Amino acid sequence: MPIPGPNGVLLYNGTIDCARKTIAKEGIRGLYKGMGAPLCGVAPIFAISFYGFGLGKQLVQRNNEELTSFQLFYAGAFSGIFTTIIMAPGERIKCLLQTQQGIKSKYSGPIDCMKQLYKEGGIKSIYKGTCATLLRDVPASGMYFMTYECLKKWMSSEEGKLGILQTIMAGGFAGITNWIVGMPPDVLKSRLQSAPDGTFKNGIRDVFIILMKEEGPKALYKGCVPVMLRAFPANAACFLGFEIAMNFLNWVL
Repeated sequence: MPIPGPNGVLLYNGTIDCARKTIAKEGIRGLYKGMGAPLCGVAPIFAISFYGFGLGKQLVQRNNEELTSFQLFYAGAFSGIFTTIIMAPGERIKCLLQTQQGIKSKYSGPIDCMKQLYKEGGIKSIYKGTCATLLRDVPASGMYFMTYECLKKWMSSEEGKLGILQTIMAGGFAGITNWIVGMPPDVLKSRLQSAPDGTFKNGIRDVFIILMKEEGPKALYKGCVPVMLRAFPANAACFLGFEIAMNFLNWVL
């Protein structure tokens, strides 16, 4: 949650207050503001993420041996590098759209936002916060895939089969661990990407120093409740869809 203006007054007191004020000012549509950019990229992002994980497993695996937890983490972290290429611009646009206030908004939508960013600072402006996105996605993706694969192995039957309920549980908990690791850098990234140019001259380092000084360590997990409430069902559905798709393709091919 960004701090607007020089007075440092927070826009919202918490999750419930944020939801109430957003609905009062903008209606239900306000809860989905800025989602155009992420939605356009969600399919290719997950496709690239799983592809990167598969490629990462090939890089760390030797002689078809069973991968250790650390190897699974490294393979997952490798996928985070791939997804950042697509995620960074979408995250930048999403943050700007979600934090603009008032009737006279600067950006009319994702496309307009991207055009203005390019006009103001070129590709560099669109990709502002890429390093911060890497700082989030690399370790978070490692934890994400490692958790899923470990739980998948633990909950599989003796024949190595995984049921729907087990897939949902493994995927859901993978999403939670992903955000436990990724939440702090995500908070820093969001503040950096939504701030006016020149606000943080030293990038994410300045964001971290100012946040620690003004709000303390708890601020790194600000907004974690709605994130965790979304993380379990969203990622459970993701992995369930992946497993169903893979089983179907294996059956067809």
